[in-house]
Amino acid sequence: MSGCNLRCVWCDTPYASWSPEGERRTIDSLVDQARRSGTRHVVITGGEPMLFDAIVPLARALRDSELHITVETAGTIHRDVDCDLMSLSPKLANSTPHRDPRDPDAAWARRHESRRIDPGALAALWQGPWDRQCKFVVTGDADLPEIDRVIELLPGASPADILLMPEGVRAPSDLVKHAVARMCMDRGFRYCARLHIDLFGDRRGT
Repeated sequence: MSGCNLRCVWCDTPYASWSPEGERRTIDSLVDQARRSGTRHVVITGGEPMLFDAIVPLARALRDSELHITVETAGTIHRDVDCDLMSLSPKLANSTPHRDPRDPDAAWARRHESRRIDPGALAALWQGPWDRQCKFVVTGDADLPEIDRVIELLPGASPADILLMPEGVRAPSDLVKHAVARMCMDRGFRYCARLHIDLFGDRRGT
């Protein structure tokens, strides 16, 4: 879904956030496309898919088609949505677009900073009747104290529920990958790669 209530400085889908684009589609057409594709797994993502009322009937229709549904969200908005996996991706302070040329008056930096963590929404989404994981985009060890504070908002979260992903829209260097892997091993977290970036680079449609 195109459209987002945040503006991450390192966003890898700016066409769904900084400059939203796309065509209007009906729920029936989206479900029909998913069925005809032969896929068994569907990810509802964005932008921020929880912005839109239509995510509720869309997810229900996809599940009625016996597809496995993952909802990928920053966790700033709670909706009762049908899914098999809730993939939360709370945005850390490293995401705020300070001095970003796309935001010359810093209006989005202020909005982003005020919206990026919603404790109530995170807790409600974490406790739903689905499998769950929480992914953080990290720049280094300095992010760990904030990660720990966010994990405290997730009732019953275990280290195995937490994923760390290196920041960036380019494939990370071996040095960066090893540093993030070490963070994961030290805490019992899981390492999360951007496989499409590793394979194809920062290219749409991959």
